[in-house]
Amino acid sequence: MKIHEYQAKEILGRYGVATPKGQVADSPEEVRRICQELGGKCVVKAQIHAGGRGKGGGVKLAGSPAEAEEKARQILGMQLVTPQTGPEGQKVLTVLVAEQQDIASELYLAVLLDRGEGKPIVMASAAGGMDIETVAEETPEAIIRQPFDPHLGLQPFQARSVAKRLGLYGKTARQATKLMGNLAKAYLGTDASLAEINPLMINADGDVMALDAKMTFDDNALFRHKDIHAMRDLAEENALEVEAGEFDLNYIKLDGTIGCMVNGAGLAMATMDIIALEGAEPANFLDVGGSASQEAVQNAFRIIISDDNVEAVLINIFGGIARTDRIARGVVAAIEELGNVRVPVVVRLEGTNVKKGREVLRQADFDFIVASDMADAAQKAVAAAKGDR
Repeated sequence: MKIHEYQAKEILGRYGVATPKGQVADSPEEVRRICQELGGKCVVKAQIHAGGRGKGGGVKLAGSPAEAEEKARQILGMQLVTPQTGPEGQKVLTVLVAEQQDIASELYLAVLLDRGEGKPIVMASAAGGMDIETVAEETPEAIIRQPFDPHLGLQPFQARSVAKRLGLYGKTARQATKLMGNLAKAYLGTDASLAEINPLMINADGDVMALDAKMTFDDNALFRHKDIHAMRDLAEENALEVEAGEFDLNYIKLDGTIGCMVNGAGLAMATMDIIALEGAEPANFLDVGGSASQEAVQNAFRIIISDDNVEAVLINIFGGIARTDRIARGVVAAIEELGNVRVPVVVRLEGTNVKKGREVLRQADFDFIVASDMADAAQKAVAAAKGDR
């Protein structure tokens, strides 16, 4: 789960990470009032679940409350496009109004899981304020990586080592060392999958502060963090993904044209791969689960074809625990409920009760395209999407 910058700063503040003063607002008039309270100069920052907001015009400096109000009118309601939103962008509903800072230099700092190490790591770079992916690609030597034991936490000597490699010394090094330790505690204490500060600011006096913050969390651990779960902003999430979550379906919207319904994550990944091998792209990842009920299948199918980009549906079911006849009846019931289904549906069934499942499809009023195996299913789905049946 993702949260907004102002929410991430609130959490980091609980762990002793210094951040600029600021308040969130959803109207230009409120922005003006907050800027006045902050001393008359502020920065107005769009709050969406994406980075690169400054490059898209979502971060603006204001030298007076009146200017802050004007900047807010420009940002609030805009469809902000960044490299992380895709071309469709995201509508800005709230802004963070924060006090301006005297920036001497900017660093990058994050705590995340390194799957190769099997441990969390501190990742840091002197190239703060830039896309870390660009830094990693063009100057990988500029990235510092410090693994640490999740049971022991980040040790002071490890944080001091990172600070030294960043070229910090004296008061600044001491503050950075403490901040790194607090950031690691926040990461571990909230079951985060990412805790990122970009940029980490050093001001003219050598003080260290998190100018920006980004946190994401392991959905499976949110039952332990009801306060964080309450920060979820459904307006920032894909509507189909939100609806799928209500039915406990593992659905992720993608950019292709072949809608996929599969039981089992491994088979779902293989199905997506074979579609790509045939020259098309999947429109979604959807795992209905190993013991999918008829109701779950009906909802899954309805969600798939609600995507206007879908030009064909590929249903790939291997019945182990799941009975293929139950899956087939769920699909047929969904089509009957929806009425006029505009896209061709390719079905590949194997496993438990497969003969009964195929008979359900054969007796249905809908003209299913039945496939013999995965390769055949992918070929037929791609051809059907092109209008070649």
